[in-house]
Amino acid sequence: MNDFDFFAGTWDVTNRWLADFLDADSGWEEFPAVSRATRHFDGAASFDEIEFPTKGFAGMTLRLYDPEREQWTLNWASRRTGTLFPPVTGRFDATTGTGVFEGEDTYEGKAVRVRFVWSRTGAGTDSPRWEQFFSADGGAGWVHNWTMDFSRRAVEGAAG
Repeated sequence: MNDFDFFAGTWDVTNRWLADFLDADSGWEEFPAVSRATRHFDGAASFDEIEFPTKGFAGMTLRLYDPEREQWTLNWASRRTGTLFPPVTGRFDATTGTGVFEGEDTYEGKAVRVRFVWSRTGAGTDSPRWEQFFSADGGAGWVHNWTMDFSRRAVEGAAG
């Protein structure tokens, strides 16, 4: 239930995404972001807002743990659209600390299967990674199209 506790705090983010999320050969672009995440419901909920200053947009994610199903639902909203995207659901592997979450969505009018992967999430981590993959063929093949590498910002006033 406390799988996203590692994420509470403020993060500098290095993003890399493909110019076309369904074309692995479309070329990568790198850009910065800042994320601020908080923990709620005794670890059964996580919320973050992320700003992409060079892109002129922002988004937020609400993560909720369902104890009956023992899985998380991740809900993303973009400031550009003002709407929630379809959720992805999944869980963390207790052995590896990697979380895999999947769901259905559309990209430029095409139905896609979406996969989010969280890794490097161990206790005390200062460098977790989030990755996104799209499949336009029902999950037979995947295009890795976005990576976020997080670096924890030091807490102001903390002794070094």
